[in-house]
Amino acid sequence: MTKKSACSVERAYRMLKEMAATYAFKPDSRLNEGVLARQLETSRTPLREALNRLAAEGFLVFRPGQGFFCRSLTPGEIMDLYEARAAIECEAAKLAARRADPQDLDALGAFLEASCADYQPGTSPVELVRLDEDFHMRLTALSGNAELSRLLENVNGRIHFVRLIDLRTLSQRDGPEVVTTAPHRRILEAVRARDPEAAQNEMRGHIERRLEAITENVRNAFAELYAP
Repeated sequence: MTKKSACSVERAYRMLKEMAATYAFKPDSRLNEGVLARQLETSRTPLREALNRLAAEGFLVFRPGQGFFCRSLTPGEIMDLYEARAAIECEAAKLAARRADPQDLDALGAFLEASCADYQPGTSPVELVRLDEDFHMRLTALSGNAELSRLLENVNGRIHFVRLIDLRTLSQRDGPEVVTTAPHRRILEAVRARDPEAAQNEMRGHIERRLEAITENVRNAFAELYAP
């Protein structure tokens, strides 16, 4: 593959990944490759390579003889992804408590302090989800396990839209002040204290608090996707 071809594949991949993560395609709908090629201003070959890559990563579904489809949006599938996220991040928090370099912990603490100013009424849910994902990716990197980081990045992309709906719903129902950095502070404190069990438990509690709302969030996501 030439350098130009590789760049074309990467460009198509990143654009399609963003579209899949935000459900620019309706759940279970078939993708029209001709339309996508024109929309992304690319040829069929790099487009097909990007589609195959996203199907392998779980962002799309390939059905032999039929083509590529947007993934489903069901409570069961989202629950599976949340549970996978909990498993990845709990292990990462435990490892970070054992392995993280003090300077890296200070850098994460500084990032958390700087982000506090954005956790306030008026900040868009899109920005808040981005900040949240950034914190969790940074913490996972402190585990020293690159595979955990890679797995978390994949899961984050596949639940991004539902997490956005979840945060928006939570803020509208209970007030924007409920969205705070407090859970992240508790996790970081446990990691700083070099307490793997406490770090793991804080992480698990942080993620599992939102599991009960998955069915409602998927219903709200469907309503938004299919709104007239």
